Amino acid sequence: MGVLADRLRAFSTNRWLVFVAAMWLQSMAGIGYLFGAISPILKAALGYNQRHVAALGIAKDLGDCVGFLAGSLSAMLPAWAMLLIGALQNFLGYGWLWLIVTKQAPPLPLSMMCVLIFVGTNGETYFNTTSLVTCIQNFPKSRGPTVGILKGFAGLSSAILTQLFAVMHTPDHATLIFMVAVGPSLVAIGLMFVIRPVGGHRQVRSSDKNSFMFMYTICLLLASYLVGVMLVQDFLEVSDNVAISLTVFLFVLLILPIAIPVVLTFSLKTEYPSPYEEALLSEALKGEAGTSHEREDQPELILSEMEDEKPKDIDSLSPSERRRRIADLQTKLVQAAARGGVRVRKGPRRGENFTLMQALVKADFWLIWLSLLLGSGSGLTVIDNLGQMSQAAGFKDGHNFVSLTSIWNFLGRVGGGYFSENIVREHKYPRHIALALAQILMAAGHFLFAMAWPGTMYMGTFLVGLGYGTHWAIVPAAVSELFGVKHFGAMYNFLTVANPTGSLIFSGLIASSFYDYEAERQAQRRQSSASSSPQFLQGMGLLADGPLKCEGAVCFFVSSLIMSAFCVVGAGLSLVIVYRTKRVYSHLYRSVR
Repeated sequence: MGVLADRLRAFSTNRWLVFVAAMWLQSMAGIGYLFGAISPILKAALGYNQRHVAALGIAKDLGDCVGFLAGSLSAMLPAWAMLLIGALQNFLGYGWLWLIVTKQAPPLPLSMMCVLIFVGTNGETYFNTTSLVTCIQNFPKSRGPTVGILKGFAGLSSAILTQLFAVMHTPDHATLIFMVAVGPSLVAIGLMFVIRPVGGHRQVRSSDKNSFMFMYTICLLLASYLVGVMLVQDFLEVSDNVAISLTVFLFVLLILPIAIPVVLTFSLKTEYPSPYEEALLSEALKGEAGTSHEREDQPELILSEMEDEKPKDIDSLSPSERRRRIADLQTKLVQAAARGGVRVRKGPRRGENFTLMQALVKADFWLIWLSLLLGSGSGLTVIDNLGQMSQAAGFKDGHNFVSLTSIWNFLGRVGGGYFSENIVREHKYPRHIALALAQILMAAGHFLFAMAWPGTMYMGTFLVGLGYGTHWAIVPAAVSELFGVKHFGAMYNFLTVANPTGSLIFSGLIASSFYDYEAERQAQRRQSSASSSPQFLQGMGLLADGPLKCEGAVCFFVSSLIMSAFCVVGAGLSLVIVYRTKRVYSHLYRSVR
């Protein structure tokens, strides 16, 4: 019984258990992606027009991206409290919305409905912040795969909830809103005492690489499976039993990663260090040049001035000799500082823990933000306008492109984390070099959209979706490396503001303006060359109260070329970041094998 109790205790504190739990939470946390399915329900039940739905969509975007409060609280509250706040917000916002749609509560003014959407969607920021901050702390040497996998599963929320709703075969479409209100909240409450820091830096094992490869295999199987399910359900008539079987297999794939902590804990070959060995391991880790959280309690003098003054060959010495040399150098620097002979740096260096205000005065932080705005903002513009882009290209339904883009987005997040982690580990080089490559691919995708050659909708969707997802695997990991994990939550939620800002510029100002301009020109040409009968004009969509539609490659030609050019600019900014931070990365990862 003693051995079993020890194993169970080890299982409950295994960092892979925390990671799998965070993955499950993320797979239910991307509720913002479901707004496209919820908005028709609200429009029909409440009698809204398109302008009302657009206002609700803006409230959803703000709730999804404005997470300053969640980021600030993450440095003060435990993980369980963060998840509880997020669950309460999610349940309050979407639960009240469900009551209104089902006539169980009186309707509210549009402004208050926007508040409900904002509050409900804003709960997602607490889920995202808690999952990322906790798992980065538990996997400090594997930030790329950790962030990529977690952000990837967030993008699958809509596919999972939609598949579950389809199996229910209920005529009441408001049930989907009820699922959004209850599902993520229950998962968050059920896992709120599991997702927490567990001293992951003391659990580094040689099997970690195999564990991540197993996770990547699950991700590829899941992506392939979802593509297959989408194609089958779109082109074939699926029976109830087949639909249930497909859904059960989906959940089997989601549950399967729990095998990692189970095998690591209960395998006969697994050895767990005693408390004395844990203490020795912790002491050894303090002597390593690691990531920022491993150094956060050391004196600022060691982290700043000593880095400039220490001999270049000190890293080749044995650990004991290196510590002795550093201690001697520290003593000399302290004495020199007391005499005024050394000016002690105030504030952290890159690679140490920054507050948000300290990061905001650094050029590297703004370069990262601008690069994210140009790349991610242009990608989000394509995602938001895929319906109109596919119709302009001659496709009757853009549903397939929307579904496929979510899969490419998922693969971009998972693959971006994997390849960027190989770059920093094997070559000690900044992971933004991978982001620059992704932005070049996005530029090519936008160019294909502009040319509108046969088949370019499929290839352009693939390149843009892949590149867009890569941003959200690389940028959070890079920021945690350069500016620390102590206040990472606040910095991450500031970075997310780049997404709607870029979308506002590229979609709200550029793409929509050119689209409306070309649509009006086409309407005028049709009106001047065709019959002026009201029936004909209504059929062509030319009446004053009818929507203007644009057809042909010209609709998004100029805007796609502009976004392609700005993606090239974003790649240039990423290369500037690479040049400015390559010394930091060579220092952060010099001891990684």
